[in-house]
Amino acid sequence: MLSLSARSLFLCVETRIRATSQSMEDPSSKEEMSKVLEVLEALKQASQELQTHPSPGNGQSNTLAIKALLELETESDALLSKDPHLCTLSQHLSNLKSLVDTLQNSHGLINFLTRRVSTHSISRVAGSIETEIQAWIDRETVEKLLHFLKFPADNEEELVGLLGQLEKRTSQGFDPELQDLVLKSKVLSYLERILCDNSFSQSFREQCAFVVASLIQFNRNVFAGQVLMGPLVHALLSMASRKAMEVLCLFIKSIKSPLVDEIESNGGIPIIICFMDYKDLQIRVLAMDTILEIGYFGRKEAIDAMLKEGLVQKLVELQRSELGGDLIDMGISDEKENRDGEGNRESIVRETREKRLILESRPFASCVARFAVQLEVGEGLRQREKRAFKQEILE
Repeated sequence: MLSLSARSLFLCVETRIRATSQSMEDPSSKEEMSKVLEVLEALKQASQELQTHPSPGNGQSNTLAIKALLELETESDALLSKDPHLCTLSQHLSNLKSLVDTLQNSHGLINFLTRRVSTHSISRVAGSIETEIQAWIDRETVEKLLHFLKFPADNEEELVGLLGQLEKRTSQGFDPELQDLVLKSKVLSYLERILCDNSFSQSFREQCAFVVASLIQFNRNVFAGQVLMGPLVHALLSMASRKAMEVLCLFIKSIKSPLVDEIESNGGIPIIICFMDYKDLQIRVLAMDTILEIGYFGRKEAIDAMLKEGLVQKLVELQRSELGGDLIDMGISDEKENRDGEGNRESIVRETREKRLILESRPFASCVARFAVQLEVGEGLRQREKRAFKQEILE
């Protein structure tokens, strides 16, 4: 579980806590940071194991978990307790040591209740330790990421890995401490700068785009504003790639009508419509998906802009192509009727599954009707506007 000895662990922690001013350009500093992250991940795993099996002696992994955490308490307590970020962790480790001592000294039936309480407390303290260790990992990771983002041209390979870690971390749910770290480090501004710089590789810029999308999904209210005010949408459209279109769809789903307004006001609608003529089928399919999202969230100006670009005619052409067709002719209806009964609900579920399979092989099937339905059920239009657009599409 923990490949480093307690002494080695202590030396790594000591180096990182005391050498805060050490230059990251020093290879030894980079190596120390990597070692610390490795140790912290192992300690987090130990705390997770202890939450599942809090009783000492409950298997080898449990024994190793307790040993690893108590070694950290013994070797590094003096350092941890002096660091404002780590003093809480130091207290939790001290509490764990006391609980383990109490549990190991409890014998006989008289102390059965004491053992039960101590076991529950160990599990709870282990959870608190995991939270503090995760916060420590986040600080180390963001610090390392921030340094590399300041010199991206020299650290592109390292950045790809770190950006993947941040994307994975934000997908685990909201964390106010992580949000504060990202805001204070201005990570989003650095990502925006890379995204808008054509000198970087397209794959690197796409990775940055996915991280931006993950931050918006992490907390739309905080991070969406920078996307709306900055040139990110234009940068995505200029890339004209599959992954860039995927990110644009994620942006629209997260930010909704305000982002569609931004796309329309900056002339993005004609560019998206043009993607429907690309030879790359996947880009055409993603352009179709983007148009459906715009149809759902777009206000009158955005829908007008799409129709003026000849969207309906393009949809008709795609529907008549070999990748199109009519879902009704395939036994699938475009709208779900209101039916009663368990059997009918199962029928709807089955029909939805069949429709998904058909659209995988024939992505432009009933695309005109699907677009019309998006307008009908969407959030961006008033009822009278929906009726007017429906009539215009039918004509």
